Amino acid sequence: MEVKLWNDKRERDMYENFAELYAIIRATEKLEKAYIRDIIPPSEYEIECQKLITHYKTLASTLKDTIPSVERFADTYKMDCPAAINRLVVSGVPATVEHRAAAATSATTSAAIVAECVQNFITAMDSLKLNMVAVDQVHPVLSDLFASLNKLTILPPDFEGKTKMKEWISRLSKMGAADELTEQQARQLHFDLESSYNSFMSALPNSGT
Repeated sequence: MEVKLWNDKRERDMYENFAELYAIIRATEKLEKAYIRDIIPPSEYEIECQKLITHYKTLASTLKDTIPSVERFADTYKMDCPAAINRLVVSGVPATVEHRAAAATSATTSAAIVAECVQNFITAMDSLKLNMVAVDQVHPVLSDLFASLNKLTILPPDFEGKTKMKEWISRLSKMGAADELTEQQARQLHFDLESSYNSFMSALPNSGT
């Protein structure tokens, strides 16, 4: 006796779409694991992953009324494909694209922090040239510089600028707000700032190229 899974063409199409979705999820899970284990080159992974994502999006829009939740679909059929669900449903782009975007964001953020450090160095040196040597004038400027240097992860913990600014901030903290740096102290601080700035520029990637 023949058992029919569907009663009409509409039901048949629905079950065929279910089978297609099942196959896409399985294939994506397998592809994700292959990429994580370096079994497949990134370029090949990206092409194949983009194809699967495109097929999934097309199919998901067709099945949106029948399958409102792909996660529930995967649970119903005991698929256990977390990597595929993340790639298809949550991310929507290949892992390689995500990594490039993250790297670009990181580079943009680093560039902004470098610009902030440079600005704080210049502000600190200019303040001394303008004879702004009171503790309540110098301390905030050096604190801003120290904070911006600490944001830049490419600098080592013992970077000259960090250690010298920390020493100066500690020294100023022990003085009164209205106290002023002596001419010798101001000259030494300017020298330390200039030396730290030069070290900072040398520490940047591709400096001088």
